[in-house]
Amino acid sequence: MATRTDAPTRREQILKEAARLFAERGFHGVGVDEIGAAVGISGPGLYRHFAGKDAMLAELLVGISGQLLTGAKRRLAEAEGVTGSGSGRAEAVLDSLIEGHIDFALDDRPLITLHDRELDRLRDADRKMVRQLQRQYVELWVGVVREVYPAVTEPSARSAVHSVFGLLNSTPHLGRPGALPGRTVTSELLHRMARGAFAAVGAAGE
Repeated sequence: MATRTDAPTRREQILKEAARLFAERGFHGVGVDEIGAAVGISGPGLYRHFAGKDAMLAELLVGISGQLLTGAKRRLAEAEGVTGSGSGRAEAVLDSLIEGHIDFALDDRPLITLHDRELDRLRDADRKMVRQLQRQYVELWVGVVREVYPAVTEPSARSAVHSVFGLLNSTPHLGRPGALPGRTVTSELLHRMARGAFAAVGAAGE
């Protein structure tokens, strides 16, 4: 994820370049040799790290789904030690979840494009794993949203979470990174919009 500060491993370098190339030109538009060249190794040398492009795609999509869920669970665990009222804690957790997803949406834009375009190319087992991890991630958010807005029903909270994900995951369509108003400004704008969407659902549930 974008919060990592130590040097990436060779596998991580390969995955990063594979994600970029797949997002730019499509899965079938990129060859193994091109991915290898992007990280300075031969195409055959790449097979020491991955069985092929299918394995890279699976690791990218299953991996990011798992990282999002793990990150969300960590944010919830960190909130357990926060003092204050239940509603205040829940508000802080919701803000933290939104911040974490915004980091993903701004820093891992190729993976959003890959998910939208290439998910169906995964083997059934890998695709089911992605869906399972995503459902757990959504339900974690649903629980927090309902803590903040107790009057909101579970189906309404779930719809709101999916809608907010759609908003945050729109970043690949906002233009090239240099065309955005700046990371801080964009992050703050997305955060306000996400909270506004949840607040609107909360008001409707009252």
